[in-house]
Amino acid sequence: MSEEQTEAFLRLDKWLFFARFYKSRALATRACEAGEIRIGGTVVRKANHRLRIGDVLTFSRGPYVRVIKVVSLPTRRGPASEAQESYEDLNPISEQHPLPRNSRGEGPAREPGSGRPTKRERRKLDHFRGEW
Repeated sequence: MSEEQTEAFLRLDKWLFFARFYKSRALATRACEAGEIRIGGTVVRKANHRLRIGDVLTFSRGPYVRVIKVVSLPTRRGPASEAQESYEDLNPISEQHPLPRNSRGEGPAREPGSGRPTKRERRKLDHFRGEW
């Protein structure tokens, strides 16, 4: 066997799901295919990209940009404490300032006092934001 075949790796979408950055593997796959994930500064558009220990991921989650170094390759989606041991946060959220609301690509704000959006309005907002 060559050295490359013996080196441990895990699919990118699985690792993102196991490390609890996405609620489902399908959402992680969708983020990969949309080109929202960078590994070592290179945009990755394949969910089956081989992720190895030491790789540095860059992606946005909400109003923050996450820079994560892969420390281990988990074998399951365990508790959050176990998931946090699989990565090192190189740019902690506590040190970041959130991106301004309009630069995050969010839709217009609702009028104060207009109540909660209906299910139909929420679906329209999700579709507008590209989350659907």
